Amino acid sequence: MSNFLELVKTRRSVRTFNGAMPDAKVLDELKAFAKVLDNPYGIKVRFEFLDRDEHDLSSPVLTGEKLYVSAVVEKGDHADEAYGYAFEALLMKAHELGLGTVWIGGTMPRDKFEKASNLKENEVMPCMSPLGVTADKMAIKETLMRKGVKADTRKDFEELFFADDFGTPMVKEKAMEAGLCDALESVRLAPSAVNKQPWRVVIGDRTAHFYEKHDKGYVTPDYDLQRIDLGIALYNFEKELTEEGKCPKLEVADPGITAPNGTDYIATYRW
Repeated sequence: MSNFLELVKTRRSVRTFNGAMPDAKVLDELKAFAKVLDNPYGIKVRFEFLDRDEHDLSSPVLTGEKLYVSAVVEKGDHADEAYGYAFEALLMKAHELGLGTVWIGGTMPRDKFEKASNLKENEVMPCMSPLGVTADKMAIKETLMRKGVKADTRKDFEELFFADDFGTPMVKEKAMEAGLCDALESVRLAPSAVNKQPWRVVIGDRTAHFYEKHDKGYVTPDYDLQRIDLGIALYNFEKELTEEGKCPKLEVADPGITAPNGTDYIATYRW
């Protein structure tokens, strides 16, 4: 098992923190990482590290947090995918450094976070995350929330991944033969809004075609939260393949595969 897949398996959404600021050296390393982050779309995603008390920030689903990081992107084609990819890279780095995080897309005073993030015209700030040391015990509200979204469960492998077309589920044995089992497992275990797991992936000859399966209620006038989820999936897939020594390249070229209703093509990896 790769180091990255181990990080994916050990990461969970954290909403209860121990009330302390992150270690300064750890935070400096994370900020340095944020400055050089890139994504396959070449779209700039800006990160803002926000002190709770300085900006009078909070979230009703969090306890004990002192610091947040928000991500900001300019509106445009593929901004959602680039956003999800880049923010997932940052939050996985935070997990690697020992910090707890959770994607927050709605349960926050958005106007305050946008102001603190110096939001400019034509920019959006879909999500933020707390950054801190995980508390020894979850708050009751966190326990209830995790039960409500079934946070510790994921869809079956065969429901998310397919061979050549949507009519042929990809079983793990076939994924192992193709050398893609760990990369697809990294996608399967990725976080998503309300744990909907909207990604669907069709595997071809050294290709992986990513699709978004839409659910109602996740599209705003400015961004699509589930398309951001697809960006998360793209990052996890690419990162795992890269760790295995492959050279995945992203392209947007619809292969023309017939997709179920409400399922749209997003992007393709070749390696």
